[in-house]
Amino acid sequence: MLQSVKEIARSISALDAKAAAAAQQHLDSLTKPPGSLGKLESVAMKLAGITGQVTTSFPKSAVVVMAADHGVCAEGISAFPAEVTPQMVRNFLAGGAAVNVLARQAGAEVMCVDIGVGADIEHPDLIAKKIRYGTGNIAVGPAMSREEAEAAILVGFEIVKQAAARGVGCFVTGEMGIGNTTASAALMSAFTGIPARETVGRGTGISEERWRHKVGVVDRALACNRPDPADPIGTLAKLGGLEIAGLTGVILGAAANRCPVVIDGFISSVAALAAQRIAPESAGYMIASHVSQEQGHAQLLSHLGLEPMLHLEMRLGEGTGGVLALHLLDAACRIMAEMATFESAGVSTSHEDAKDGTSESGGNEL
Repeated sequence: MLQSVKEIARSISALDAKAAAAAQQHLDSLTKPPGSLGKLESVAMKLAGITGQVTTSFPKSAVVVMAADHGVCAEGISAFPAEVTPQMVRNFLAGGAAVNVLARQAGAEVMCVDIGVGADIEHPDLIAKKIRYGTGNIAVGPAMSREEAEAAILVGFEIVKQAAARGVGCFVTGEMGIGNTTASAALMSAFTGIPARETVGRGTGISEERWRHKVGVVDRALACNRPDPADPIGTLAKLGGLEIAGLTGVILGAAANRCPVVIDGFISSVAALAAQRIAPESAGYMIASHVSQEQGHAQLLSHLGLEPMLHLEMRLGEGTGGVLALHLLDAACRIMAEMATFESAGVSTSHEDAKDGTSESGGNEL
C-alpha cells in the first residue's frame, strides 16, 4: 500500500552523527595532513552519516531520468519545440544521449520514466508512469491538481523504494522536459522570494529578447497562481512539472531508504528544494554534483546549504553532472577503505604545532 507524502516525510530521520564522527576520526588517522583531501573528506563523512557505516561502497547506482512536457511551452519560452521531449526519451532508451554515455562510464543504470510526456511512447525498458499528458500552462493557471502533484511524488518514491530493494544504493536525479527551466525558475522564485529576473536563465540557449519574455511569463505565473511557499505540495501543483514533482519523490525516497542522492543541475535542485521544504531532514542525504551555467543555480544551492563538487560550465541536465560526480563518491569510498593509517604504514604523525595541516616548510604535503 502506498504511503502518503506526509508519512514519507515523517519516516526520514537525521544523519547518523556517531558514524560521521567516527569517519572524521578515521580520516584524521590516514597518511595525510588533516583535511588535505578537501571535499572528498566532507563527502566521506556525509556518506558515513547517511549509511551509518564508516566505510561503504555503492556497487549499484542509478540515475532516474524523469520525463514530462510543459504547457507553458505555448508561450514560446524555449528554443526547442515540445516534440523534442518524446524524441529525447526515445534517445535515452536507445542509449544515445549524453547521460547514457556518462552513465556507462560510471557503471550506473539509467532508469527512464515517462511521468507526463505529451505523447505515447512504447519501449520494453521504459518505466511508464504517465499521470497526464503534460502540465497546464502556468502563465494562465495551475500546472496540475494537488492530487496529481502528490501522485507524481509517490511515483518517484516508489521507483526508489523498488530499486533500493534490489540493491541500488546510490541515486542520481535526471530530467527531460522542454520548458522545465521556466517552471523551475517560477518554483525557485515562489520558494525563495528571489525575483524572476534573477531566477530565469537561458535554458536551451535563448536570445536576450526571448529571455525578457520568459521573465515576464514567470512573473505572470506567480501573479495568477499566487503560490504559498509554506505549502510545498501546493506550490509544486501550481507551478511545477510532473518530472520535478517526480524527482522530489526520488529525493524523499532516497532519504527514507538512507541512500545518498546526487543532485544534478538547476531543475533537479529545484526538486531538492521542494523535498527539503516537505521534509527538512532530507537535505542531509543530498550531495550537490556541480553548479551549472543556468542563472540562479548557485543561489539555489546556497539556499539548500549544499556545496557543489564540480564547476564544469555545464547546462544540459539529464543527470549528466550528477553521473560525473559518481566517480568522486567512489574515490571517497576508496580512500576510506583502502588508504593506510599512520599506524599501519609505520609513518610518523605530525608535530603538535603542525596539527593545522601544514608542514614546517609551509606546504600541505607529507
